[in-house]
Amino acid sequence: MIVIVLLVATLAFRLLGALGVARFATWRVSAAHGLAVMLVMTASAHFVPAGVTFMPNQADMVAMVPPFVPFPALVVYLTGVLELAGAAGLVLERTRRAAGICLALLFVFLLPANVYAALAGQDVTPLWQRIPEQVLYIAIALWAAARGRKLLNSLSVQTIDRQRARV
Repeated sequence: MIVIVLLVATLAFRLLGALGVARFATWRVSAAHGLAVMLVMTASAHFVPAGVTFMPNQADMVAMVPPFVPFPALVVYLTGVLELAGAAGLVLERTRRAAGICLALLFVFLLPANVYAALAGQDVTPLWQRIPEQVLYIAIALWAAARGRKLLNSLSVQTIDRQRARV
């Protein structure tokens, strides 16, 4: 379900780019915005009261935290805030690089909770599915963090100019 949200949002943004919305002119930026939409959705579970049963809630998230992690409820709230901050960072061009790198690290650090929950028999995404999903999220976050082609081209020109100056 979460991957579907990511893919549909990315495609929707890229379609807007194809229709002339300059902001979404590249797949990389569209994927960054798609990841942001996905993160807003997943972060919401971190704050949903335990009585809500139609979606994962805060109690479900706390149960996923491995026992060696102190203050699990606080950690769940904190990771929800970090996901929301990462989503906001992805949509702003100035902060996209830092947000993508930080989100990739967050996804790496969250993987043990998913492994623990699956091995503990909780009703979560099976590991055979979850690990490739996590790798996809990390890859998209790092792709979003990549510098744009224009910047890379200007850096290449600067490097060439410096090499010519040395000769």
